[in-house]
Amino acid sequence: MSTENRKPASAVPVNPGASAVSAPSATSVQPASSAPVAEAAALRRVYDPAFKVTSDYRASLPDAQNATIADIQGAQVPILQVGISGFRLPLQFLTAACKQVSLETTVTGTVSLDSEHKGINMSRIMRTFYEFKDRVFTPDLLEEVLLRYKQDLGSTRARLRLAFNYPLLQKSLRSGNEGYQYYSVVYEGALCDLNWFRQYLHFDFVYSSACPCSADLTEHARETRHVYGIPHSQRSKARLSVEIQPGHRLTIEDLHKHCLDALQTETQVFVRREDEQAFAELNGAFPKFVEDAARLLYERLDGDARIRDFQIACAHLESLHSHNAVAVISKGLPGGFSADFSDFPSLVC
Repeated sequence: MSTENRKPASAVPVNPGASAVSAPSATSVQPASSAPVAEAAALRRVYDPAFKVTSDYRASLPDAQNATIADIQGAQVPILQVGISGFRLPLQFLTAACKQVSLETTVTGTVSLDSEHKGINMSRIMRTFYEFKDRVFTPDLLEEVLLRYKQDLGSTRARLRLAFNYPLLQKSLRSGNEGYQYYSVVYEGALCDLNWFRQYLHFDFVYSSACPCSADLTEHARETRHVYGIPHSQRSKARLSVEIQPGHRLTIEDLHKHCLDALQTETQVFVRREDEQAFAELNGAFPKFVEDAARLLYERLDGDARIRDFQIACAHLESLHSHNAVAVISKGLPGGFSADFSDFPSLVC
């Protein structure tokens, strides 16, 4: 029907004797779906900074993670690790000289979840950890945090990982200068269902590796054909992962010394001409294949009674090749590290 044939609502005849109920106006008749529309129209798109959350209001909030077994999606199986990865905050760490240093730290905290529960309280991972934020962290302190994780989240297992860059002052080889070298370090702790605590220390060491084969070939050209050549060397990285014996203290400085004594050729911070010459001589005195580096480090770690187990991953970022030379070795302790390492891209430096 066209609008020309419609009469306005006010022109509809009304029986004077009829009640308002028996003769509703056209505008008073609402469709069945109008209630949600009216409710949505009443919602305010506004943030109220003055709104205060009371305990009763908080208790009324829905909590999907604490739903029933019937709400679990997928297989009803336990989860070995669930939690938060990558929250950051400044923490205090203890040096070998018992001094405190504040460092930005990236934290990963996880717990186990049994098959009867849908999820965990994720914010509790951070809230519990923040109760320790003013403590001075050593690998031993992780046990205390993990016990609280198990208690606060009702879990049987818990893991914690603190990653940070640790500064050590390095002296130049000959010029008398000194500067800070930063080392990638991780404190890691794990607590099983029997509360057996295992503590780990991961440490990255960057060094120079001069190729013994290239050195020999260069000397051969000089001696037989009087041709000048330069043997190739490259920046290299070793990642040490050690499990500390219960009741023993092993510092970052201890691992640094093991690396320096084993490999000798750490990259330098301050370099003048006399330092660069010294570094060339140092590389000439200690050439090494990646296999040599792994075995030299093994020898050092295996001789430290404070280290229960260990794994070493090395990568030489070859200047000769368009690929890298890598090696992985472990102590071979039953139930310990198994040299199952494949994250070689993380060793690029």
